[in-house]
Amino acid sequence: MPDLLLELFSEEIPARMQAKAADDLRRMVTDKLVAEGLVYEGAKAFATPRRLALTVHGIPARQPDLKTERRGPKMGAPDAAVQGFLKATGLNSLDEAKIQRDPKGDFYIALIEKPGRDAIDVLAEILPVIIRTFPWPKSMRWGARSGKPGSLSWVRPLHAITATFGPETEEPDVVKFSVDGIETGQTTYGHRFMAPAAINVRRFEDYEAKLKAAKVILDPQARKDIIFADAKELTFAQGFELVEDQVLLDEVSGLVEWPVVMMGSFEQEYLAIPEEVIRATIRNNQKCFVVRDSKTGKLTNKFVLTANIEAADGGKTIVSGNERVIRPRLSDAKFFYETDLKTKLEDRLPKFEQIVFHEKLGTQAARIKRIERLAAEIAPLVGADVAKATRAAHLAKADLLTEVVGEFPEVQGLMGKYYALAQGEDASVAAACEEHYKPQGPTDRVPTDPVSVAVALADKVDTLVGFWAIDEKPTGSKDPYALRRAALGVIRIILEQSGRISLTPIFQDAIALHIVRGGDATFENIVRIVRNPTPDPTFLRKGGPIAADNLASLVGDLLAFFADRLKVQLREQGARHDLVDAVFALGGQDDLLMIVRRVEALGKFLESDDGKNLLAGIKRASNILGIEEKKDKRAFDGAPDAALYGLVEEKALAKAIGEVQAEASAAVAREDFAAAMSAMAKLRPPVDAFFDKVRVNDDDPKVRENRLKLLNEIRSATRAVADFSKIQD
Repeated sequence: MPDLLLELFSEEIPARMQAKAADDLRRMVTDKLVAEGLVYEGAKAFATPRRLALTVHGIPARQPDLKTERRGPKMGAPDAAVQGFLKATGLNSLDEAKIQRDPKGDFYIALIEKPGRDAIDVLAEILPVIIRTFPWPKSMRWGARSGKPGSLSWVRPLHAITATFGPETEEPDVVKFSVDGIETGQTTYGHRFMAPAAINVRRFEDYEAKLKAAKVILDPQARKDIIFADAKELTFAQGFELVEDQVLLDEVSGLVEWPVVMMGSFEQEYLAIPEEVIRATIRNNQKCFVVRDSKTGKLTNKFVLTANIEAADGGKTIVSGNERVIRPRLSDAKFFYETDLKTKLEDRLPKFEQIVFHEKLGTQAARIKRIERLAAEIAPLVGADVAKATRAAHLAKADLLTEVVGEFPEVQGLMGKYYALAQGEDASVAAACEEHYKPQGPTDRVPTDPVSVAVALADKVDTLVGFWAIDEKPTGSKDPYALRRAALGVIRIILEQSGRISLTPIFQDAIALHIVRGGDATFENIVRIVRNPTPDPTFLRKGGPIAADNLASLVGDLLAFFADRLKVQLREQGARHDLVDAVFALGGQDDLLMIVRRVEALGKFLESDDGKNLLAGIKRASNILGIEEKKDKRAFDGAPDAALYGLVEEKALAKAIGEVQAEASAAVAREDFAAAMSAMAKLRPPVDAFFDKVRVNDDDPKVRENRLKLLNEIRSATRAVADFSKIQD
């Protein structure tokens, strides 16, 4: 079966766009092929700085013939409807249609046969459309003709289109079409400097081999592997160790077609700068890797660069050029760092009075004050020193106003730690300046120092409460203020430090801090009002983001949001979604650690035979109750009458329910969920015996009602640990 080779040769494509562009090209072409009835065997796309390429294997040489039926008007329909039907279907007369009987009448049916076309003709039709509608994040027009720019919008000027199609055993044909005056052909070009001559290609294997001979590595992963392996070998040979950086590796592989790894150096004096600043300077400005001493683990004054050419002088000029650029950049960084050290973090804080955090939430200075007080409230809950937590929250944002962070925003927090240590702050305070931003993603570490934990929770909760108050909640895929990440951060901090923290009072404290205070109102007074089920609206001054009548719903909405985030996290960790729902159905979403422990205990219980069989019994009881409640249009709640128990099995089940309910509730109260599940297991024998010997729908209405109430007692008793009705069989 024939294969397609497509290459779009252009000026340099930005590295950040290449991977998605290759994937888009593969997706768009293959989707169109399938839509046209051309089911292929495999496809793979590639990108280099100057080309997008695609190979699709095993495309049928021709579309299949299509036969479709089209329903027309009823027999005896007006002539206009008949003529429209004949014109739409291409029939000459109704004699060419067949008649189909239907309960609504007899209808004309046209059999339409559409012969398939050669695949190469289909490709010639769909490929130019794909090229013209390609979804580049940014594109440009060029090539003025008759005083007007070209009609094609592309990421960079497009120079050539290679498109061939044919079976392996034959000479492929060119898929003929043109885009903005660019005719397709079989000609591509090698490396811009080392092999710029035109290359005639036939199919993918030939194309890839000839490009490699012309100093172009087509596969991005192959370029990454070369860069990584050569950089590791080069540094190891000199007693050093490469500082690995996957994001930088991805970017550098998109900057070169023929990677050549080299090593440069800079002056020792710059090693006085924090390592992260050196790395950010070299990485951001020259896309180079930094190097550690393999013995000490500290950065050396070396860096690894990736050139796009095998230079005649062995790369000396290239290395020298990179050194010339890096040297002044490091000099600037050193100047910024030393300048920053001259001003204490605390002395920078007044500037925050002029910086708006959000137009509805006030200045950054006001936010810092809220975080300070909230951190002080949280500190005792996490075992942190209140004074240290308050001090850390006071200084945590100050490094945002430093020169280094202004130049390299990615080191915010980290520089706060360095500056705090330099000015003699406590080690825990300094650590919190860095760690209060964490975790910033699912793979980022969670702060462990209690002071860092207190400030991190305060920072994230203040953000969540503030944006919830002004109704800036995440919607669908949109989350401009990263509120989902903040909530997941709070969840991970609480769970990974195994802390027992109730969220409701923390939310209420944060709400109180967002309310504009009036008169002599203190924080404690406002907290008391916020926690009142019916807060006094006259006490709260207008102008704050939170209205008195919105307090209860605000906390409830936030707890529901956290519940959803916790569900997502638990499911990602492998917890069954139905078990998560069974535990959440009981409420109590305020204590995250307890929810997780319940889910874990329930999962282990249901893996046992007792758990599986008890679940079956509870399900049976729930199903019977559901049917009878619907039939009688009432609930069978209330305590059963022991005097109506006529069978041993009824009495045994009632006794077991009472004992198990007490035992399970006591175990839940002391948070021993494994013991609670063990108590539940004791219900299995009496439940099995009840269903084996007892007829629930007895002829005596009173006995029937009493037995249904007993079934309801089973359901009620098991809700001490979970809502078993949510659990799937």
